[in-house]
Amino acid sequence: MFWPSRLFCIQLTVLVATVHGSSNDECDCYLTNGTNSAYYSRHSFYDYRNLGDYAGVPSPVQNASRKAGVTSDYFNSDTWDDSWSIQDWSNRGKGVSLSGDATVLMINSPNNVYIEKNDDKDAASDTFLTMRTMRLPGFQSAAEFESVSTYHYVSVRMLARATGSAGACMAIFTYLGGEELAAVQEADIEIMTRDPKNRVQYTNQPSFTEDGDDIPKATRNGTLPKGVEWDDWVVHRLDWTPKRSTWYANGQEVASIEFQTPKDPAQIILNAWSDGGSWSGNMSLNGAAYMHIQWIDIVYNVTKDNEEKRGFDGRRLESDAEQDGGLVRRDDSKGACKVVCSIDEADKAGETNILPKSAASHMLDMRYWTRMIVFGIMLLAYI
Repeated sequence: MFWPSRLFCIQLTVLVATVHGSSNDECDCYLTNGTNSAYYSRHSFYDYRNLGDYAGVPSPVQNASRKAGVTSDYFNSDTWDDSWSIQDWSNRGKGVSLSGDATVLMINSPNNVYIEKNDDKDAASDTFLTMRTMRLPGFQSAAEFESVSTYHYVSVRMLARATGSAGACMAIFTYLGGEELAAVQEADIEIMTRDPKNRVQYTNQPSFTEDGDDIPKATRNGTLPKGVEWDDWVVHRLDWTPKRSTWYANGQEVASIEFQTPKDPAQIILNAWSDGGSWSGNMSLNGAAYMHIQWIDIVYNVTKDNEEKRGFDGRRLESDAEQDGGLVRRDDSKGACKVVCSIDEADKAGETNILPKSAASHMLDMRYWTRMIVFGIMLLAYI
């Protein structure tokens, strides 16, 4: 006799426990999972999986003095230019010298950043973005692009793999340069193609001194989880917060470092390179290595670029508060973070979900609740 009322209560309980899909417009902030969980104010997703109109593998530039253009119109589009900038610098020092302990001239070229058709068996995407580095007679051709904006604390993930010849470094990292080595602020994910395929280097730079001495506390040589190797498609993740940097692979924590955690706003940089030095190693002539990227997903705080950033309510975006070295949710009274979303609880990359206990969550839509309560009262009165 009473099952309709119980069913009504069950319906409400299920609603409260459900995580609902959302768009960025609905979210006031984003909460990450893991041991270094934090709130972030913005979300950006960069998807390279369905760009078949731009796919094509360019021939390598054979001349060290030749300047190359971008490889497709995609890299001239606002979609790209509003977020990323492809680099063309070299490691030439003063005179004929090379920077650091490099033994090979390295030249970054836009020719090495391109969209490629995914020919994997049972491919999960139509295309991916490729970064290529190749050893040619007289020089190493490399690839690098960097964010247009700077970020003040970030959780960045990419679905990527590395493949090819030994002697390359494939990396994604935050970076703020300094006139002296000790002033550099940087948190790295680095895949060294001469290393075992289950090993990845995680570092809060610098990891060495001006005298060349190692700083062991700054770096970890991590092991990928569950038999995964870096030439598999892996979700590599870096969470940079005020107290520490934490790294994950396929959702599993693989390293965490508090020592010399970066403190100031920094760019995000991705590169594929080799210079014959002690870090990357030396690539054999005509060897090549590649980093393939299906997507990049970022939640982040204060940004700075050519235009002043504003909060969701149109006010100037203020720095997220810090408490005991951690990011904290903004005060709801300011209208800054009533709806908390997650990219970790979403079913698909690039999507967000509203967390069930968010203040003023769209999941708890008042119009829906009003209809349900009225219906429930009528149902109870009837029975």
